[in-house]
Amino acid sequence: MNHDTIAAISTPPGPGAIGILRLSGPQAASVAQSCFRPLGPKGLTDYAPRTLVYGQLLDREGEPIDQVLCTYSRAPASYTGEDTAELHCHGSPMVLSLGLEALFAQGARQARPGEFTRRAFLNGKLDLVQAEAVGDLLEAVSREGARQAAGRLGGALSRRIEGVYSALTDIMAHFHAVLDYPDEDIDPFRLEELDQALTAQEEALRALADSYHRGRYLRDGVPCALVGRPNAGKSSLLNALVGYDRAIVTDIPGTTRDTVEERVELGGVTLRLIDTAGLRESADPIEQMGVERSRKAMEEAALILVLWDSSQPVTEEDGALLEQAIALAPTILVHTKTDLPSAPIPFLNLDPMPPVVELSAKTGQGLSQLEEAVAALFPPDRRNLSGELLANQRQAEAARRALEAVSRARKALQAGVTPDALLTDVELALEALGELTGQHVREDITARIFERFCVGK
Repeated sequence: MNHDTIAAISTPPGPGAIGILRLSGPQAASVAQSCFRPLGPKGLTDYAPRTLVYGQLLDREGEPIDQVLCTYSRAPASYTGEDTAELHCHGSPMVLSLGLEALFAQGARQARPGEFTRRAFLNGKLDLVQAEAVGDLLEAVSREGARQAAGRLGGALSRRIEGVYSALTDIMAHFHAVLDYPDEDIDPFRLEELDQALTAQEEALRALADSYHRGRYLRDGVPCALVGRPNAGKSSLLNALVGYDRAIVTDIPGTTRDTVEERVELGGVTLRLIDTAGLRESADPIEQMGVERSRKAMEEAALILVLWDSSQPVTEEDGALLEQAIALAPTILVHTKTDLPSAPIPFLNLDPMPPVVELSAKTGQGLSQLEEAVAALFPPDRRNLSGELLANQRQAEAARRALEAVSRARKALQAGVTPDALLTDVELALEALGELTGQHVREDITARIFERFCVGK
């Protein structure tokens, strides 16, 4: 438990309807009471915890500066597990600044980024997965990303991890009992039973580790590269999808020199669209740098839209680009500029054959078909909409190490290694899962996690 009381403005900067001053620590209620005058005969702490009390916010000289609502909670029944208090003010930056100054004058100090949530983690109100979900919820860029973060905050991923942790702990406990009390009447696992137990947890960990890619896409959006020859219509399509002129469009080939990124929801999928420079050989060193970045965007994409200008004959270069894209990621072939007279479209004999969409960014015709094609490639997984997906690299790395340790243990068992010798790998798996939820984690890791939070969270 911390012995100091922290305070911060926990609403965004700038004028607004509501502004909130937040406190946490052993003196939170008394500090708030010193800066708040209820419009009645009782003081703040004379009311029951979690009661909204109407009154005046006072500045450091004791002068009223706003009509506000104030509430307090007692430990451990609060977000942080400590005494907390909140002052709900009008969203005036000046009022909030003067109110915060008054709280500091009464002994509170400025909260550091993420310190409220960090205290919740340290006091056992949240595990590390749930604490990270708070940040993900604040930064959510899609509906599904927000749902996933809310599910993780509610403990869905933590319960999934705990299921594997508990099963591995059972294996550990049984063997320690056999080794520590050889005279007791404890039946050791048969090798087949141990193999089945390890196999089940290996499969569970593999499914968990594999969930990272989908979880990352739901959080950040699916990286989608728009590629094609110069003037194939990439920037026009980007502008049509985002709804405004985000990228410069001209008839001059090579206008786009660098990658341009925007998020858009298409077919229920949040795409992180990457408009790339036209792919062609060029003596212009700046344009060539753009082409190299385009190729890198293709390599890192989870979806590639290959654009062919339907008003121009298809070239061998177009075909080679399509084949390259198919080899790298799920691909959709988009015939653009269908509002213009069309050139002959060659017969494609590709295996697999990508979805083909014909559209005009100018008229909007065919955009709904593109939406359907994207939705078909990234269908919603109804089993995983409850927040059970890994969301970041730290979580994925811990799950991978747990999976590798359990896999080693199972293979060693099948190779004839005595079961008690396998416990080292099982212990490593438990340690990795403990890092995932924060049962065992280094101080520098937690510091890095909470540094990305806003000050009032």
